[in-house]
Amino acid sequence: MLVACSQGSTTDTEVLANAEAQQGVAAAEDGRILCARGNAPLARSCTVEQTQGEAGRDGTVLTLRHPDGAFRRFTVTTDGRGVIPADGAEDAKVSIVEPGVIEVDVAGDRYRLPATVKANP
Repeated sequence: MLVACSQGSTTDTEVLANAEAQQGVAAAEDGRILCARGNAPLARSCTVEQTQGEAGRDGTVLTLRHPDGAFRRFTVTTDGRGVIPADGAEDAKVSIVEPGVIEVDVAGDRYRLPATVKANP
């Protein structure tokens, strides 16, 4: 990773923001997303596995794995809901947290996922 330094008008806050953004890109390329269990703070520690569901029934299935081995499976929807729990046992609350990013909350476990957010017609 290359880091450029300058004596220009860049503030410490801007330098820190750029470094965090670069780390986020590197982590995303490693397949890690922000996640948290319960009241813990979000950390870029969960991995994402993407598979195809059963032919003709399910779409893309995401398996989100925590470092401790816990995991959740979600089915990606095409009806505007984003994702739903693949097992259907617990409801997921999906909210847009910033452009191109949704947060999925299931029983207090939270996941930040990249998403294409379509504007309402």
